[in-house]
Amino acid sequence: MRSLLLAGGRSSRMGRDKALIEVGGVACIARVASALAAAGCEPIRIAVAQPEDVEKYGEALPDGLDVEWVLDADTHAGPIEALLEALNDPLVADSDSIQLCPVDVPWVTADLFFELEKTLGSEDLLAIPADPQRTHPLLARVRPSVAAQIGHDRRPLHVQFAEMEHTTLLADSAILRNVNTTADLG
Repeated sequence: MRSLLLAGGRSSRMGRDKALIEVGGVACIARVASALAAAGCEPIRIAVAQPEDVEKYGEALPDGLDVEWVLDADTHAGPIEALLEALNDPLVADSDSIQLCPVDVPWVTADLFFELEKTLGSEDLLAIPADPQRTHPLLARVRPSVAAQIGHDRRPLHVQFAEMEHTTLLADSAILRNVNTTADLG
């Protein structure tokens, strides 16, 4: 089963590249990619904003991962564009589902990805993790047919996904926590 790791953001609130921030001595991108690989979510398609990101992020990844690098067609266009590009790729379109994951969730686990796979019902387009406060659409398990549902709609994914046939998985907020500012690292 494939995955899409979103690593093309600006990291503007953080003030430095979130993919390379170390948590427990390991770069966020390496932690997230390792969790995806441990859950069998390879190949891992990593969407980046600039060609030089491939080299610097690649150096942070552990050896042996099955990675496909893709450059965002429109730099910093956001996760909707990266998702549509991935879902419209013929290699992905033939998949049953793909696992989304942003680069800024360093505490995510393979167990979450396994649970999302089990939670995705046969009639569901998505399985979305949630904590008691909110859903986490960028960690959703997504069927390729979601691309047709999104079309030209550029409302936030949490709004669009809520309107689609989906299942919600209640998960530990500690593993869903993302890093947007230095305060989030504590």
